[in-house]
Amino acid sequence: MSDTSEQPQSEQRRRGLAKMAEVYGFDLSDGPGDYFAHTADHLFGEVWTREGLTIRDRRLLLLGALAASGLDDVAEIQAGAALGNGELEPDQLREIALFLCYYIGWPLGTKLNFTFGRVIDNFEKNR
Repeated sequence: MSDTSEQPQSEQRRRGLAKMAEVYGFDLSDGPGDYFAHTADHLFGEVWTREGLTIRDRRLLLLGALAASGLDDVAEIQAGAALGNGELEPDQLREIALFLCYYIGWPLGTKLNFTFGRVIDNFEKNR
């Protein structure tokens, strides 16, 4: 297992960490191990930095995939980041949940709607 904290930071790692900070709305420090290396270097350093889609576009696609998989805990993180970064408004999150009900099924869509409700409540309390 690699320990990236002992190695000099590559340009790809710097690009990945910068994109992670942009996507999530807060700075992330470098982390150890292969999992973090793949996440920072490849997912964020290569995939999220590609041209052709905006962060908002990628976030919408990701929210749909997470909702269809029932991964509301990760959708909660993504929705919070989208609100915090100004990519989506609370009413748009509510619309996304309703729209997805018709494609992923009412139970998963309802679960997503409740998740987004918590995110929106937290966001509005901290404004």
